[in-house]
Amino acid sequence: MGICGYLAVSGKCLVVIGLKLLFLVPAGVPARSGDSVLKDNITVRQGDSAVLKCNVDSKVSRVAWLNRTTILFAGSEKWSLDPRVILLENTAVTEYSIKIQNVDVHDEGPYVCSILTNKKPQSTKVHLIVQVPARITNISKDVTVNEGSNVNLMCLAVGRPDASIIWKHHSPRGTHKFVTEGEHLMLTAITKEQSGSYECIASNDISSPDVRTVQVTVNYPPFISKARSTGTSVGQKGILQCEASAVPRADFEWYKEDRSMGLRVGCHSFAASLVTSNIKRKEVFKD
Repeated sequence: MGICGYLAVSGKCLVVIGLKLLFLVPAGVPARSGDSVLKDNITVRQGDSAVLKCNVDSKVSRVAWLNRTTILFAGSEKWSLDPRVILLENTAVTEYSIKIQNVDVHDEGPYVCSILTNKKPQSTKVHLIVQVPARITNISKDVTVNEGSNVNLMCLAVGRPDASIIWKHHSPRGTHKFVTEGEHLMLTAITKEQSGSYECIASNDISSPDVRTVQVTVNYPPFISKARSTGTSVGQKGILQCEASAVPRADFEWYKEDRSMGLRVGCHSFAASLVTSNIKRKEVFKD
C-alpha cells in the first residue's frame, strides 16, 4: 500500500503520515541521492507556469514534493488543495515533476523534492523566484498653473525587481527630451516653454514598460510677437496684422487713436487682422 493508502481512514492517520514525510526532509544543506538532480533556482514571470523537475533513480522507493512544511504531493497522491498545482504525466520513471500554473508572488519560496533510497531519507531543494512586470499604481493628475509657479509631479510604480522611473517632456511644438529619473519631478518657477505632456515610464526589463502621461498647462499673459501693415496706396484697401500668444487664448481689439474698432476682428488663435477700405491720408492705427 502506498504512502497515502490510509488517507480515508482517519484524521489521526493523516497526522502520522505527515510526520513520516517530514522525516524525509532533514534540516540543513540539501542533499542528492544517486542521479537525483534539482535546479537551485527557477525564475518565472507572474502569470506564467513553473515546472519543478526532480530526476530520481530506480533505487528511490518513495518521493514527495513539499513547499516549506506543506506537503504538495506524496507519490501520486495530491495533498495540496491548490488546483494550480498538478503532477506532470512523466514519460520516464526517473522523473518526478510538478507544475504550478498562473504563478503569483505568494508562490515564491523554497520547494523540496524529498526521496527515500534504501531506507535513507534525503532531499534536494529549489527556490522559486517570481518576477512581476513594472506597473504604475499612482500618478499626478493633469494640472494648470500660472507661469512662475512650482509644480511637483509624482509617479509611483511596483515591480519585482523594483521598477525604475524616468520622466520625458513632450512640448506643444512636438519636441521631447529626457527630464529626470525618480518618483518625483519638481519644476521650479515653471515657464511657458515647460508646458506640455510629461511622460512617466516605469520599467524593470520583465516586460514592456508601463507608460502614463500628465498634462501640464501653463497660463501666461498675452505677448505680441508681430504687428505690421501690408502697406497700401491712398484709397485702396489696407490690412493690419497682429500676432500674439497667450494661455488662455488672447482676445484681440483694434483701436484707431482712442476709438475701438471692435473685438476679435479676423481673429485666429494667435493672430488678428483688420481690413480697412478707402485709406485716407494721416489715418493712424495702434495695436
